Amino acid sequence: MEEEEDYMSDSFINVHQDVKPGMPMVRRLKEAIQKEEKQKEANQKNRQKSIKEQEIERRDTVLKSALGNENKGFALLQKMGYKRGQALGKSGGGIVEPIPLNIKTGRSGLGHDELQKRKAEEKLEHYRRKMHMKKETDEKAADQFRMRVKNKQEERKAEADLQRSQRTCQQLDSHKGTEVPKEIWYWTDPKQEGEEDELEEEEDECKSSDLNVFEKLQILTAYLREEHLYCIWCGTAYEDPEDLSSSFPGDTSADHD
Repeated sequence: MEEEEDYMSDSFINVHQDVKPGMPMVRRLKEAIQKEEKQKEANQKNRQKSIKEQEIERRDTVLKSALGNENKGFALLQKMGYKRGQALGKSGGGIVEPIPLNIKTGRSGLGHDELQKRKAEEKLEHYRRKMHMKKETDEKAADQFRMRVKNKQEERKAEADLQRSQRTCQQLDSHKGTEVPKEIWYWTDPKQEGEEDELEEEEDECKSSDLNVFEKLQILTAYLREEHLYCIWCGTAYEDPEDLSSSFPGDTSADHD
């Protein structure tokens, strides 16, 4: 007579203690299958990696080792008198070491690397040309700006010298008894006399003539020298034409610096 199983014994409890309460059998089976598949996938990756590494090691070993007599090409060279370590060619001017092996690891076609290199060089050269043109443009713009500033400064100085020449001409002409100036712009407008800062009205007067400020200044200073032996930049009147010709520095303001 078989003994009845004791449901309160330790053996019964240990056998069934891995059963998770409330977890269906299908779910536990699915998790086990997924775990097994992940393990197989990991093992496959490791196996492929190790095979690739083994191929690289074998290739490096073969490339580093010298050719033996079993190699048909090397055997033919020996029959023609070639000795190990000797340069190729009839006169011995050829290569000694074999042509290095360039292993292609990517999936791109032949010539792709050279094409990419050439494109990169062309792009770099285009960038350099662009930066060079930008530099030249910036330098040209800076030179033009400096020239405009310089011309404006010279124009303002010429305007001030012209006003001073007009006042001097009016005083010297009046001292000689001249009631009407030789040219209307030789004298200052009485309304503007003593007003050196009001340049806008003076600019309107210059625009009414075909002569610019520099031309008017040149003509008027020449008149002062010829008629009154006076130079506005020297600030003095010369005794006679001989004194003027021997002591006069020049016709422009720059000659008096």
